[in-house]
Parts: sequence; structure tokens; C-alpha cells
Amino acid sequence: MQIEKCVVTPVELSLKQPVRMSAYGEIESVTAVFVRIETRPRKTAWGCAIAHPDLTGESPADVVATCQECAKLVPDLHPTNIEYSLAALAPFVNESPCSACAFDMAFHDLLGLVADMPVHRLLGGYRDRIQTSVTIPIASVKESVESACGYADQGFRMLKIKGGLDADLDVQRVRAIQRVLPDIILRLDADGCYDIQSALNVSRALEGKLEMIEQPTSPDDQGALQQITRLSPIPILADQSVTGPESALKLASERVVDGLSVKVATSGGLRRASQVDAIARAAQIATMVGCVIEPALLIAAGLYFALSSPNVRYVDLDGHLELINDPTVPGFELVEGWLIASDVPGLGCTVEL
Repeated sequence: MQIEKCVVTPVELSLKQPVRMSAYGEIESVTAVFVRIETRPRKTAWGCAIAHPDLTGESPADVVATCQECAKLVPDLHPTNIEYSLAALAPFVNESPCSACAFDMAFHDLLGLVADMPVHRLLGGYRDRIQTSVTIPIASVKESVESACGYADQGFRMLKIKGGLDADLDVQRVRAIQRVLPDIILRLDADGCYDIQSALNVSRALEGKLEMIEQPTSPDDQGALQQITRLSPIPILADQSVTGPESALKLASERVVDGLSVKVATSGGLRRASQVDAIARAAQIATMVGCVIEPALLIAAGLYFALSSPNVRYVDLDGHLELINDPTVPGFELVEGWLIASDVPGLGCTVEL
């Protein structure tokens, strides 16, 4: 088998409606950069990067340029020796985790196609389905309850409530949702926007109502995060603080948090996400697999990674649900809040571009 060519295609993906986040303001669209590898005999493998200055810290122009440089080298790389091939691309993607993710995904997809196995089995095959939360954006109490009830009617039993702008309002929103939906698991994500006292006030006020709080304070202040973890009655997870294995090792070894959230899209792909999970597992803390606003192809990568490890305790893989022009045809299913893998080889998705 030989790689014939690698094609890079950027696509702007629009949201059904703007999403408001405390750390970034309103987001109306993201740029997905799709990478297609074609081989002889004919096989087609796909990878993807998300380029957004706020969500991933990388601009579309930079990611496209990096991916195009890498694409020139891909025909000379080994199609199934992933470590060798990605090591050859490393000098070009070291400063671009998003670009690294795209090629990491494509080579894993290709290996799965060649081996005639789905990627989650290649990575470990611990399970074939997992329950995900779905996100309630920042809104009024009334709007938050309405949104929560709508998702509950669709079968979701885990809700992640976005907050961070107003701690008191966040408490009201969580309490209101919990009153209406007492059997639903609730999580709160402050996107790093609380100060220490606000984070502690929220955790104490919502004791017994939340499963966990994600990134309550700034990702740049590890001391604050550690202080909150020690005093909070609710488990605390790091999200934006986790930028890769190096940061994960520091957070885990110093017992800064109760768990690490890793995103395939921002960590550099499946290999680096697996390294973060291995660190969490060794430290006996939980792994969460999250996402940004991303197409179903990236959700498949996150899902297959989550399915491969028994240490993954939390999953939040809903970033494709609000996109209106995603070219991905997913192989996985979403049934009443459960993400279910198929036995289709590779990442199990096709892309209509």
C-alpha cells in the first residue's frame, strides 16, 4: 500500500444559533479543516482540525497553512506506521496542536481501514457505548430550564450547564433545573471565570446537586485551582488548564484537581489524549473526554478514545449537535443520550466534500 495524495479542505461551519460562553462571548461559526489521505489500493482516510482563535487558540489561516505543508510530505510517509509518520510531521505541527490532531486522526482512520477494525478496538476496546452530557448555554433561569427540559424530552440524562458570568445566577439556574428535573445528572462549567471565593460559594451552595464543576478558575492560576479542590465539597476537574501531557503531569502529580478533561481537538490528537489519560489513570484521578464546537468526525475520534479506556468517567461529546452544514456522515449513533459505536472500520465516518 502506498499513499497517493493528501488533500486539505477548510470549511466554515455555521451554528443553528449563536452560543454564548463566559470566556469567549458569542460564537456563530467555526472553521473545520478536513484532511483526506488517499492510498493505492484505494482507501480514503479522514482527519479534522478546528481553527478558532478563542476555542482552540489557532487561526484558520495558520492551521490551513500548516496542514498544507504537512500534506506535501504525507505521500512519502508509511501509511500504517503511525509513530514513524507522525514523528516525521512533528517539526511542522509542534506549535499547532490542531494541525497535529488532523493528521493523527487521519493516520488512525487509515490504520483502522487497513486492519478492518474500528479505532476504539485498536485503542483498547473497553466498551462500545457511553453516556454523554449535553450543554445548556448561558441564558436566563427560564431559558435554561426550558432548554434542559427540551433535552430531557429527547432522552438525555446528563446536562452540562455553562456558567461563569454571574455566580449567583448560576446557582439559581442549577437549582431551578434540579427542581424541575430531580433525576438528571448536572454538571457546571465556569470556563475559568470565577474567582476563588465565588467558586467556593457556588460549590457549597450546590453541594448534592452537581456531579462536578469544570474549570472554576483561570487556567493560568494553578494555586487557585488547587485551593478550591481542597475545600470544595464537589469534585473539581481541570479543562483549559490541560494543554497536553506536560500540563496533565503537573496537575496530577501535585493533586491540583480531582480529574482531567481532555479534548482530542485541542490536545493534538488521539495519541496525546491517550497520554493524558494514562497520567490520570496512574494518579488515580478521573478522565473526562470533552469537545469544542466541532463536526461529527471529531466527535467520533473523541468517542472512540473514550470507549477505549476504563478510566474515562465523564463524557461531554455534543459539539456537533448545533452545526447546520457539517459534511460528516457519522457511523456512530446517539440514542437517548448514549453514544454507540459501530463496527465500521476506522473512525466509521465519511465526509461529503
